[in-house]
Amino acid sequence: MSLQAKIEKSVPLLIIFSIIVISFGGLVQIVPLFFMKSMTQPIEGLKPYTAMELTGRDLYIRDGCNTCHSQMIRPFRAETERYGHYSLASEFIYDRPFLWGSKRTGPDLHRVGGRYSDEWHRIHLINPRDVVPESVMPGFPWLAENTVEGSNIAEKMKTLRTLGVPYSDEDIAGAADKLKGKSEMDAMIAYLQNLGSTIPAVR
Repeated sequence: MSLQAKIEKSVPLLIIFSIIVISFGGLVQIVPLFFMKSMTQPIEGLKPYTAMELTGRDLYIRDGCNTCHSQMIRPFRAETERYGHYSLASEFIYDRPFLWGSKRTGPDLHRVGGRYSDEWHRIHLINPRDVVPESVMPGFPWLAENTVEGSNIAEKMKTLRTLGVPYSDEDIAGAADKLKGKSEMDAMIAYLQNLGSTIPAVR
């Protein structure tokens, strides 16, 4: 009986060899990515989130925006014509956690930065149907009413620095002051206006 026949007739052997083959295939595809600069180095011009943008990102996650909006434009014509340049791994080097997503109840937001004015975003977040009549997105009027909580922003930035985000001591020391008197709406808009804005600058 050949080795192949023995493997095919033995469930334990079939499982073991299947795991070996899948593991080898995975290693061949994944390990090289750790040595590619386009995967491990930030794209030229990429800057860490400011205190306002970082706070806005936390609010974006808190209010579940990433449940309905992805932040990853695939390299297909239909996507790039609608949303802009496809997403690059090197744009997300400073993101913790990543918010790529796959579900799109609403449009992808990776290139939304600079596409609309701050006032447009303000109106849209309070009542989306005021600017997009067919929208099914809920409103977030409390963002305009709540002030941001900045007591832990310095600690958050220190933690991110240990993970490789290049915040300076000055960035961290002045972070809380930059949030004083700001609303959650201000922070959310600051984050949205930053999304995917590096690529147009380096084209």
